[in-house]
Amino acid sequence: MKNNKSRSLDKIDLKILQALQENARISYVDLANKVGLSTTPCLERVKRLERNGIIKGYKAILNPKYLRANLLVFVEISLETQSPTVFDEFRKAVAKLPQIQECHLVSGQFDYVLKCRIPEMSAYRQLLGDVVLSLPGVKESKSYVVMEEVKEDTSLYVPELHEFEQDC
Repeated sequence: MKNNKSRSLDKIDLKILQALQENARISYVDLANKVGLSTTPCLERVKRLERNGIIKGYKAILNPKYLRANLLVFVEISLETQSPTVFDEFRKAVAKLPQIQECHLVSGQFDYVLKCRIPEMSAYRQLLGDVVLSLPGVKESKSYVVMEEVKEDTSLYVPELHEFEQDC
């Protein structure tokens, strides 16, 4: 079931979202031309999409190989107990760690998956040993070092965007 905010998106909104996912630095004039609007109505739509939380923000995508963040590691975390208090303490502690790019509560044989970017293996050993394993409630971890990044895409797959592209 779609939520109310996505139900109110029309084809122009979808075009705006697609264009901004491709290039968030596009000028409002160019964006308006691309989606077939004048500048003011286009800007008003973007502001509405931001206000409604559909557009969460804008960020530069940095190249990790130039910034000493060459090692990508995924870590499975199992907690000692599965209580709301332990989950909450773990989440709060993880949120403070800049080396952890993502943290997801998952179903299955473990509780969380962490995505970590660090300079090298020695930095990861330190992060794991000194920080991750001492997080509240952590029982054990399993690490997966990425050998090759096959696909990394920050764009959100939205079926309606792709359906619209096929109609054009």
